[in-house]
Amino acid sequence: MHSIAYIALGSNLGDREQFLAGARAALAALPGSRVVAESSVEETEPVSDVPQGAYLNQMVALETALSPRELLDALHRIEAEAGRVRTVHWGPRTLDLDIVRFGNHKVQEPDLVIPHPQLPNRDWWQRELAELGAAQ
Repeated sequence: MHSIAYIALGSNLGDREQFLAGARAALAALPGSRVVAESSVEETEPVSDVPQGAYLNQMVALETALSPRELLDALHRIEAEAGRVRTVHWGPRTLDLDIVRFGNHKVQEPDLVIPHPQLPNRDWWQRELAELGAAQ
């Protein structure tokens, strides 16, 4: 069975546009998955107190046969391949991939919460979901 997962892409280090493009290609190449829609790319200010540059953000709708856990593991691999290093919480990063929503699934695990708990606080995610026709 396939579900539609909404994945938030963000980058604020290096060639931000190239990191987003690489992430879209990597998502489309996941087994049993295809990107069915992409929002516009927008620049946003960071939400943390850690000094860093602005982010480029985008949301994609991914039709996938992967489970939420399998998808999370795949997102972590894609981030690592893009040079993501997890040293400072909410610090700058080459690539950040978040599962914002995953079909009608609700998940509450220590390292995976769906819908994403920050969704109500991130207006750009709400705009991007609306652009994809997936507003709450």
